[in-house]
Amino acid sequence: MKLSLALLASAFAATSAFIPAATTVTISRSFTALNASRNRDKVASRSKWAESRGYGTVAEAAAEAAATGLMTNDDGLEYVRLANEAGDTSDIYLFGGVVTSYKVGGQEFIAVRPDAKMDGSKPISGGLSHCWPQFGPGEIQQHGFARNVNWTVKSMTDTTVELEMAPSDYTKEMWDKEFLCTFTVALEDDKLSTKMFVENKGEESFDFQAALHSYFTVSALDNFSIAGSFAGKEFLNKMVGEGEMQTEDREEITISEEYDRVYMGVNDPVLKDTGSGKSLTVMNTAGYEDTVLWNPYGDEGMGYNNFVCVESVKFDPVTLEGGSTWTGDMALKAGDL
Repeated sequence: MKLSLALLASAFAATSAFIPAATTVTISRSFTALNASRNRDKVASRSKWAESRGYGTVAEAAAEAAATGLMTNDDGLEYVRLANEAGDTSDIYLFGGVVTSYKVGGQEFIAVRPDAKMDGSKPISGGLSHCWPQFGPGEIQQHGFARNVNWTVKSMTDTTVELEMAPSDYTKEMWDKEFLCTFTVALEDDKLSTKMFVENKGEESFDFQAALHSYFTVSALDNFSIAGSFAGKEFLNKMVGEGEMQTEDREEITISEEYDRVYMGVNDPVLKDTGSGKSLTVMNTAGYEDTVLWNPYGDEGMGYNNFVCVESVKFDPVTLEGGSTWTGDMALKAGDL
């Protein structure tokens, strides 16, 4: 699966849609019952607090208290909602293990495309989508399989969830390796933290790539720029011919055409939106070394003017020896301009 930047320049292909094989979401009855019991306790506590102070109704307090834990969308997909004391929230779908929402003070920072399928018929087009064990085209299907299988809830609190993905008959058909992936999301007071933890459970080494194909909200592209250590860096512009290496001369990136660019060695992007007056710092503190920028400029069906993909990537393949581990840490920190 080893891919060089030069190989990608000559072999990249358009993202393909595919139908996922069904897998089983394993959540024990005792776990679900415990979560329900905790929600009931929160309902009672917050209802009593609201009544004593005359704030809202008991029903409103109960609704707020119940708005964490395991939920199901209108199309039958399960997701976990996290909430902190400040009222910030995050949604994480078990299908694909994908974070689809991060709201701070009511402001949404993670985008899901208007053409996204939320019924499990194809990978969710949006959120912090996993590309593992392959990024882009290669020996197996586009972007690997992590984004189109169900992950298992390993543990959960109001502010954290730990998901797990292990080999299945479906994954073994295309990539028969002894792996275990754990993805942890923590809604902290001042940021949303994620950790991708890969374990080689076998004796033989295997190679993989890893990425979070992250979609972020934009009020409009005219209001948007991306700062970071881009100036002077070489990048692969996949929109020129079969891919052309170019050098970035801008301190801040703006988008006014279709983008698909791989910036090797850049992992400190800061998103700035003058329309919302907000910034979002992408903090890649372990594992993710590169950044991919993608936007289907002009595609109204995808909602091009209201999102940009700023992807956290480990492009050069990792060789993981038997019994070894790899960690990818990425956090999002919202701020004001």
